[in-house]
Amino acid sequence: MTNIKPIGASADKWSRRSSGATGDYSTGVQNPRKSWATAAKAGEKNYAQGVTQSIARGGFGKGVSACGDAGWQKGATTKGPGRYAEGVTGAQGDWTDGYQPYQTTMASLTLPDRGPKGSTQNLQRVNLVATAMRGTFEKKG
Repeated sequence: MTNIKPIGASADKWSRRSSGATGDYSTGVQNPRKSWATAAKAGEKNYAQGVTQSIARGGFGKGVSACGDAGWQKGATTKGPGRYAEGVTGAQGDWTDGYQPYQTTMASLTLPDRGPKGSTQNLQRVNLVATAMRGTFEKKG
């Protein structure tokens, strides 16, 4: 039998060492060996091929089945709340930039007056908003 550390000892070491590497993580992000965007774009064909292979083998469904509701809930409740709040706070500028074109579109619309519930007049309002929003979405790319 091979002499190997018990899984618990290995997991403990991984957790201790990884959680202590936040400075290395930040340094690596700020000083990459090559441009992330260039490398990610260069890998687009590999990404597409990997996704296609995953679809062919049913990888998504298998992953969902392996995790199950209990696995998803465990991760979401133990990691999610703090990360959610921090992420939302940190992304306020990105949210503003992403929403701005839609806000501008909505502010520029002149909608007809509301009609009675279920009226054609109300559907026209909905159609104007949907058409304008779709146009804004398509401009964003």
